[in-house]
Amino acid sequence: MSMEKKDIKKVLDKVSAGTATPQEEQAAKYWLHYFSKDDIPELSEDELNQETEAIYKSLMKEKVPVKVNRLWYPAVAAACLLMVVGAGLFYYRQHNPEVKQVTAANIVPNDVAPAKNTATLTLADGKKITLADAPIGLIAEQRNVSIFKTADGKLIYKSKPLKASETTFLDNPELNIISTAKGQQYQVILPDGSKIWLNAASSFTFPATFVSLKQRKVELTGEAYFEVAKDKSHPFIVKTDKQEVEVLGTHFNVNSYSDEEAIKTTLLEGSVKVSNSNEQKILRPGQESLLAKSSLVIRNADTQEAVAWKNGDFIFNNEDFGSILRQVARWYNVEIIDNGNHENLHLSGTVSRSKNISAVLKALEITGKVKFMIDGNRVIVAK
Repeated sequence: MSMEKKDIKKVLDKVSAGTATPQEEQAAKYWLHYFSKDDIPELSEDELNQETEAIYKSLMKEKVPVKVNRLWYPAVAAACLLMVVGAGLFYYRQHNPEVKQVTAANIVPNDVAPAKNTATLTLADGKKITLADAPIGLIAEQRNVSIFKTADGKLIYKSKPLKASETTFLDNPELNIISTAKGQQYQVILPDGSKIWLNAASSFTFPATFVSLKQRKVELTGEAYFEVAKDKSHPFIVKTDKQEVEVLGTHFNVNSYSDEEAIKTTLLEGSVKVSNSNEQKILRPGQESLLAKSSLVIRNADTQEAVAWKNGDFIFNNEDFGSILRQVARWYNVEIIDNGNHENLHLSGTVSRSKNISAVLKALEITGKVKFMIDGNRVIVAK
């Protein structure tokens, strides 16, 4: 979602000039306090200083120094960005004045924090390592590979030279597994340089090293985003329970949760071959395949929506309500009980995955179609 710089400035000028409606000011206050984004349009430093000071004075009714801390800039620009483009999204509050503003006075009891950056690593010998507890630096060594944890919480595999006496190892590579529970996510960099982002409730099985292997074959359950290092002589193959995706070097996302109706493969760059037991098809950038009931269908994709989870957002584009609930349940590790009849309900909108679950639920409630109640580790759909 993007805007021209001139559009951002129009909204800044409108609010700072005092011509904004009370609803617009309330919406701006909400987004200024609760949301910040990294993908905002660029303004010059002087423009940011001037506009930030003006809008902050207008909204917060306080004196601020001429020099404003740069940490405010993304929040202010994001507030205006969301205020303009949010009219069509379900969470835009100024069209729903009956909805309460979120304040310290109505903090939700039993609120649930978002997913943590951790996973469980299972080595070839069966040893399990909880990555949140692992030290920074070298955490394990296997034949021909060293495994490191970085300061920013990634796992990196580095191959070592293969010894002549270990040629039999080539036909029987040691397999490692990284698995995330609900409420967890993680990233791993394979020995060939390929980068893998693992979503919640997912499992990724791969050779500890690709040295002298003819194929770079891995297995996935759940969801992962892949940035595969180019190597024309060694195809990279992602196997799920019902399909295989073969690539040489590209960026793509695979959603293969067992509780979803279809396996979805979305291509951002390069090309991939998707195949099942009956057929195979080639994907081009901007396309995705859906495998359901042994039928493989190709269609145009909303790539931003497909990888929103990896970029820190929920993006729903006319999304089935049941699918939304499953995504929320996996991310926050909660049980969601839907007692209503929402078979035909579809919603659209965007909300940050870095917020507590109450922020997501309130966004959904603004549609007027549903209500939620948090009961311990359960979320009950009351309407």
